Parts: sequence; structure tokens; C-alpha cells
Amino acid sequence: MTKTILLTAGGTGGHLFPAQALASELQRRGHVVELATDERADKYGSAFPARAVHLIASETLRGKSPLKLAKTAWSLLRGTWQARRVIKRLKPDVVVGFGGYPTFPPMFAARLTGTPSILHEANGVMGRANVMLAGGVTAVATSLPLAHVADEIKKRSVETGNPVRDAVIEVAATPYPALGGEGVINLLVFGGSQGARFFSDCVPQALALMPDHLRKRIWLVQQCRPEDLERVREIYHAAGVEAELHSFFTDMPARIAQAHLVVSRSGASTISELSVIGRPAILVPLPGAIDQDQLANAVGLANAGAAWPIAQNELTPERLAVELTHLFENPDQLKAAAAAALSQGKPDAVRRLADLVERVAEGKPIIEGAHP
Repeated sequence: MTKTILLTAGGTGGHLFPAQALASELQRRGHVVELATDERADKYGSAFPARAVHLIASETLRGKSPLKLAKTAWSLLRGTWQARRVIKRLKPDVVVGFGGYPTFPPMFAARLTGTPSILHEANGVMGRANVMLAGGVTAVATSLPLAHVADEIKKRSVETGNPVRDAVIEVAATPYPALGGEGVINLLVFGGSQGARFFSDCVPQALALMPDHLRKRIWLVQQCRPEDLERVREIYHAAGVEAELHSFFTDMPARIAQAHLVVSRSGASTISELSVIGRPAILVPLPGAIDQDQLANAVGLANAGAAWPIAQNELTPERLAVELTHLFENPDQLKAAAAAALSQGKPDAVRRLADLVERVAEGKPIIEGAHP
């Protein structure tokens, strides 16, 4: 039976991409999907497989001053009122949230209206917004076993994995590209959907310090902020590095599949895509995060032998040049790390999450065979 499902996600790729994967799977199963998000989703909205996209007011918690707290509270209250109107009109069978503060108003509105809901936690450490929401949802879908959560939440948790986009599944069978003697070295650098200034500052200097025989073999693909593109392009040109630079890549899964090595942040979606496709990475967790979720993600992949985490404050251009030189001179190590990454992938995560969504929408127990 066709169900109406309202997905809600923050307007960054890390939140929207898993929601996009679930939306595609639910539509294949004949369900109606709608999306509630914030204005940042405009970059991705046209590609999102939903009948309609609803922009909901929200605000991240910034600082502790009374004025900032009041602004955040007002935005979340306004967003909750907007989301409640959407839910009353659509009457969804279930609301599914993917984290970030823009998820808060629709998920809280679902609780106020008595609408069944599922909260998806992509990281090994539950984020602040999800912690506040978890107590009022029907089920919690996890990518990894959650650390530091109450037993009451664990009882309603189902490990589904983190859904990856169809474009990721399409390239998941691509073999790790051979890396030998004098061949081209494909290096991919990106800092998440919004880019990273740090990589624009560090990586060009690092490549300029590498031995000539390696540097001249590198074909670099790097995501940069728009304001950094020309500056970075000039540095690479002066260093003799062949580089393709853009502020956003619509075909990132294919770029990952082509890479011999990835240098990136360690957000949950990045970790999932690296492991499903099977590519080694130098991971630089986003510094200063209160929840330290990216650090936990990076350590998990490193423990499997698939990645090398380095704290941003320890990653100088000199250090990065040494690391890259060592890895490119030891292609067997890169190949082994690629295989280790692939062993951690969960390409069926979207199917398992869609199964859970259908169970909740139909009023069944969240775990098959369990008593209601």
C-alpha cells in the first residue's frame, strides 16, 4: 500500500545525500516522498527525488548570549509552527529525520501531532540535535553502534547503516585502479559539500614539496571554495601540477572511484561512500566539533586499516608531503587499504532503512519478529 513519507534533513550534502538515497528507494517501492529542509538545500534541491520540497525555518545553536539564544529559540519555534502546518496538510504516515538543526522543527512537530517518526544517526556519536529528539521518536536508525546513549534509546535502535546515493552504488563495483611504475596518480581532495579552506591552503604547498618524479605523475581533482579557485590554480600551475579545480562536483562518487587516494574530512556520508566504493583516505576530522563525531568516524575506518587520520593542527604541508610520498611509493599499501575500506561498506543500508520506514508506517514493531 502506498504511504506518504516526509523526510527532513539539514541543507548540507552530509545530511541530504542519505535522505536522497532513501527517497529514491521509497519511490521505487511506490511511496510518495516529500522533503522538509532549509534554504541551503537549493544547491541540491533540483536533484532531490521528492514530490515537493518545503523550506522550514531553523537556526543552529551559536553561542550562549541571551540574544543569540533568543534568536535560535524564535527560529526553531517558527520552524516548528511551519512544519506542523505541513504535517497537518500532508498527513504523512511517518516522518524520517537525518540530523542537523533543520531537522528539529519537523521532528518535534511530528511528536506534537502524534505522527510516527524515525531518527537516523549517521555517526558513531549522536549529535546534539538528535540527542534532544531521540526521546520522542518511534525508532532510531543507526549506522554504527552508538556510544554513550541511554538504554531506553538503545531498545528502540536498529542498525541499518548509512544510505548512499544511487550514484555511489553504480560505481561500487569499480576495481581499485592499478598504480604502478610511471603511471598517473589520481589524487582527490575535498572538504565536504561546502569545501574547505584548510585544504586550499595546505595541499598546494604540500604537493610543491614532493619529489619531482612523483609530483609530475599526479592528476589532482580538488574541491575549493569559489573565492580560492584562482589562487589555488596559480600555485598548482607554478608547481607543475596537473589539477582540475571546482567549487562543487556533481559526479563525486565517480571521482572517488577513479582515485588512488582521497584526502578529505571524515563526515558520515564521506566515510560511507569511501567504504562502499572502497578507496583509501587521509582523513582530517573537522576540528572544534563539540561532539567529535568526525574523529570517531575516522578512527573507526583507521582501525579497519583503511585510512590514516591526522588532526588538522598536526597536518602541516611538510607532514602531508611526507605522508603522500610514502603512500605513493608503496602502492601495495594503498591497495590493501582500499580492500579494507571495501570490507567496511554497507551497500544495502538504504534497503534496510526503507524496510524500517515501511514497518513504522504500517504500525508494525520496529524489529521483525518482536512483540508490538
